[in-house]
Amino acid sequence: MSTANRGVNIGPPRFKIAVHAIVWLAKSGGMLSSAMIANQVDSHATFMRRVMQALSVAGIVESKGGREGGYFLRRTAEQITLGEIYAAVNTCSTEHEEDVDCGETGERLDLELEKILSEAEQKTIDFLRQYTITEVMSRIEFFTT
Repeated sequence: MSTANRGVNIGPPRFKIAVHAIVWLAKSGGMLSSAMIANQVDSHATFMRRVMQALSVAGIVESKGGREGGYFLRRTAEQITLGEIYAAVNTCSTEHEEDVDCGETGERLDLELEKILSEAEQKTIDFLRQYTITEVMSRIEFFTT
């Protein structure tokens, strides 16, 4: 049973998957394919590649193409914060919804809500920047097989 759907669901759905992926990359100490990462985090490889692409654009991971390719961390786990992971996957996960014509009042309300949500999101990112992947890893116990 996947633990990715338990508990608080704040932020983009890709956030938890991205954190899991970064933790597994840090734990491996090397390069892992998207299929290997997807298997570890209980996700589909295609979805995982999209998440990893967002992390790559943000400079958190790097990819190596080819048959023996995969992803590896560009920096140490100590240098990667939850805040930057959140920002990376949120930027690339915005989906365009159909615009509903609510008139001038509705447009102003939408603008104000966007401002408020943007401020809340920035505060979330600032808070998450306090935690590194190393700190998260130290809070859990890895089971070796």
